[in-house]
Amino acid sequence: MAAPEGPFVVGVDSSTQSTKALVVDAATGQVVAQGQAPHRVTPGPGHESDPEQWWEALGAALAQCGGAAHQASAVSVGGQQHGLVTLDADGRPVRPALLWNDVRSAPQRDRLVEELGGPGEWAERIGSVPPPAFTVTKWAWLREHEPEAAAATAAVRLPHDYLTQRLTGEGTTDRGDASGTGWWSSRTESYDEGVLEHVGLSPALLPRVLGHGEAAGTVRPGLPLPAGALVATGTGDNMAAALGLGLRPGQPVLSLGTSGTVYAVSPHRPADPSGTVSGFADARTDWLPLACTLNCTLAVDRIATLLGLHREAVDPGGTVTMLPFLDGERTPQLPYASGLLHGLRHDSTGGQVLQAAYDGAVFALLQALDKVLDDGPGGGSGAGSGDRTDAGGAGEQPLLLIGGGAKGAAWRDTVLRLSGRPVRVPRAQELVALGAAAQAAALLLGEDAAAVARRWNTTEGTAYEAVPRDDAALGRLEATLTGADTLLRRP
Repeated sequence: MAAPEGPFVVGVDSSTQSTKALVVDAATGQVVAQGQAPHRVTPGPGHESDPEQWWEALGAALAQCGGAAHQASAVSVGGQQHGLVTLDADGRPVRPALLWNDVRSAPQRDRLVEELGGPGEWAERIGSVPPPAFTVTKWAWLREHEPEAAAATAAVRLPHDYLTQRLTGEGTTDRGDASGTGWWSSRTESYDEGVLEHVGLSPALLPRVLGHGEAAGTVRPGLPLPAGALVATGTGDNMAAALGLGLRPGQPVLSLGTSGTVYAVSPHRPADPSGTVSGFADARTDWLPLACTLNCTLAVDRIATLLGLHREAVDPGGTVTMLPFLDGERTPQLPYASGLLHGLRHDSTGGQVLQAAYDGAVFALLQALDKVLDDGPGGGSGAGSGDRTDAGGAGEQPLLLIGGGAKGAAWRDTVLRLSGRPVRVPRAQELVALGAAAQAAALLLGEDAAAVARRWNTTEGTAYEAVPRDDAALGRLEATLTGADTLLRRP
């Protein structure tokens, strides 16, 4: 390994389960040190986490980086999207944060969509029809169920905002993460005061939205980083991963993590009234149409545990179909759903049931992929239907497969079999933290963050040729989803 050229920057990924920190050579993208510390998520009907532990985990992760962290000249934080962080007048959490996969706000979501003009109005105004994951629905839930906590709130932040504020002392955010709140309008690229007034949230409680390439501030003294080091805007985890890949418009990404996502950078502002595609802004000046499923690796691992199998112990064949909606679902929009198993026979094996769980999770993502890519005016952004071959509808552009699941053969083989697309698995790991590092490097060096990542060659990796698409399995899944619609919508 070549000696680092420097300067050093730090990229942070504060996710649902842990905080990771990378010290990266800004010139080459070489990771010179890294650390990780876990989070605790409260079990039960909701999903909550104490923001203070994110800060403690960041300190622990940086400590594991040793002296390299103390040589960093800039830092940026990528964080899990949508979480509602409520702070009191002293900047301390009023209560644990409501995380993105806490769907207790489904009733509030339904009321908000109806009260403010329906799905079409939300899509045109905000860019997305908010699912229960979005922050605006969680604030409405908090005001209804915990009015004392809402009244005690002096500041509302997203997870990455909270950590950035702990570093700088300033309340800031970026357009990418703000676009997943439900109160930032993609049409005006500003907070929507009508939505805020409707949900009883003062704009004064929200952070300032920084522009592309603008600094959030500098590191305060007494922290586990050099005082005075530049702090970039930071962004949401999906936006950071897009930066980490240096995406150009139209390149599709499928990310397999606790949640599953499909997305692509686009020059067109998305506005999908069906609610399948969230019309996010990216961390630069473009857009990031994205579809997200709540049930991905965590749900499939749970099925493997119930069956007493290793997660790779899948069997081919059989007629089993599973919709692994263990936490409700966002894509399709079924917040009250639970997991559903259909087609079980005497000769069905545990491995076939496990494979069915993989199929169900990947199917939900692939259903949304065409909409993500076909997002431009008049039905295309140049990456949708015009990007297809004649053989089975497979796209010529390879899917970039990332996230923890991309390391597993069962996940990769399922994506290949059900998509009919070629797949490339980048060798670069921790793309959210790498994207945050690229953002920090761009601020420090006066470059574009995506160009920095492309200079680091982060998409290089193993390529897999397309295989014939398994239309029989897709047909069983589609028929099961359609036939079970009433059951899956039952509260």
